[in-house]
Amino acid sequence: MLKLEHQTLNDRAYGALKQELISGGFSPGQTLVIRKLAETFGISTTPIREALQRLVAERLLEMQNNRSVIVPLLSARAFEELTQIRIAVEGLAGEMAATRISESGLADIQATLAGMQRAIEAGDNKAYLSLNEAFHFAIYQHAGAPILLNMIRDLWGRVGPYLKLLMQADRYIPQSNDAHRRTVAALEQGNGPAVRVSLEQDIAVAAAVLSENLRTTA
Repeated sequence: MLKLEHQTLNDRAYGALKQELISGGFSPGQTLVIRKLAETFGISTTPIREALQRLVAERLLEMQNNRSVIVPLLSARAFEELTQIRIAVEGLAGEMAATRISESGLADIQATLAGMQRAIEAGDNKAYLSLNEAFHFAIYQHAGAPILLNMIRDLWGRVGPYLKLLMQADRYIPQSNDAHRRTVAALEQGNGPAVRVSLEQDIAVAAAVLSENLRTTA
């Protein structure tokens, strides 16, 4: 039983660290210090160390020559490749969700969209980014495709550290909810292809803004 509990703690540490990557809790190039992370999560260093090793093996983190672990810096070419893959798989997930989403699920997404608009108007970037993540994954979860969902989570684990840079772009903020509104309208109509297109546009617009930042950070 003790061994099972230990394994569960390792899995929880892994899940928490991966979620921080997805949510943009870490910054590109940031060094992750085991002891500080252990203190943050209130656990010993061993589960953190093993979780970091697991994320390094998955290439969501990088180990340096001095054995320190950092959040990877993406080259412009790598970011472009990730964007193309995201457009393909997230568009597919959205299209699948359009015919499978429940009324209550749609209502939750509509409420999240409204919350995102309030966050924009209030200038609350942190709330917007959190709701943006919730918006997208609420849609993808309704695709009923767990393998596809895990692929998307891995992709967000790579780009998540960069997403906070979006809210530093004055030209992005006013249009940041446009594609989301089109996505919700398409979901309301059960129009899968239109959901795919709006999600593809959303990803492409955000990627174009982020690509400008990559020229100076990578």
